[in-house]
Amino acid sequence: MSSTEQRVAIVTGAARGIGAATAVRLAAQGHAVAVLDLDEAACAQTVEQISQQGGKALAVGCDVSDSAQVETAVARVAEELGAPVVLVNNAGVLRDNLLFKMSDSDWDTVMNVHLRGAFLMSRACQKHMVDAGYGRIVNLSSSSALGNRGQVNYAAAKAGMQGFTKTLAKELGKFGITANAVAPGFIATDMTAATAERVGMGFEDFKAAAAGQIPVQRVGEPEDIANAVAFFADEKAGFVSGQVLYVAGGPLN
Repeated sequence: MSSTEQRVAIVTGAARGIGAATAVRLAAQGHAVAVLDLDEAACAQTVEQISQQGGKALAVGCDVSDSAQVETAVARVAEELGAPVVLVNNAGVLRDNLLFKMSDSDWDTVMNVHLRGAFLMSRACQKHMVDAGYGRIVNLSSSSALGNRGQVNYAAAKAGMQGFTKTLAKELGKFGITANAVAPGFIATDMTAATAERVGMGFEDFKAAAAGQIPVQRVGEPEDIANAVAFFADEKAGFVSGQVLYVAGGPLN
């Protein structure tokens, strides 16, 4: 790959929140970006923002837990944008509940989107990265990986993402591919707003309570995570692999 060739990135769950901010940040970094989400139409705003800033983006609809859809989506990206050599596995869902109330579906849905989705997307993209002799995989974990009441499914999935990341780093490093994880703390997104609703608090009160427990005295914004992802995705981060970076406004223990 020549130094002037535009590298292609895929960001999953990129219609809103952390995924959208990451897609915009990677486009600003010079990547052509495939904005991937379950509903292709929902990606339009992210694509438009990138285009207005002079970047190149493509909206792609895909259920990351479906193997056939993943293969089709990655093939489309390769054909329309170019071979994807940066992958950000951000797609995620919440199905919070206490263990005794949690259904099989609550567990399976979270595992399928987070872990199976990251596995399928990574498997599909690594072929292009190996061929290029270059790749960056960034997985979204969470501070919930350390355990969080009412999130036994989500916590297990996000802890799993860390083991998944470290194993990818060991397997793929010899091909010029790095794998790292970003583990956000409290970030103001639709997902944390849904958590506030679940526990019966207004979102502003929920954020204020969270900020009071964070050393920097504020909650995070999607752009805080996007900046961390952009570091791992950068060409200059080639000697950083298998790492988990907690982006939480301070230490967690």
